[in-house]
Amino acid sequence: MPAGVSLSMILAVLVPVCVVTILLRQIPFSFVRALRGSDLVGVLGRTMPVGVMVVLVVYTIVGQSSVQGGILAALLSAAVTAGLHLWRRESGLSILGGTAVYMVLVNFVF
Repeated sequence: MPAGVSLSMILAVLVPVCVVTILLRQIPFSFVRALRGSDLVGVLGRTMPVGVMVVLVVYTIVGQSSVQGGILAALLSAAVTAGLHLWRRESGLSILGGTAVYMVLVNFVF
């Protein structure tokens, strides 16, 4: 052990860290049973995925507005992603296709 550090000091840090970690990992499982029939959880389960995706798309497009050609590349790749998803309804294909188009546009075109 380093000079000036005792076993009691190490335990004073590690024990609370372990307890908090275990509690934080257990809390979601404890609340699942309590919230299973909740109307609020049902509404959030239906609306959150779309809301999160909208926030991510807006954040990406606005964030690319300062990069030369970035906003156009972001808009085109978002359109490709939406088109692929409407065509095949496969999330993996949509994400990979949109990402590939974006990477090609920002690295080779703009």
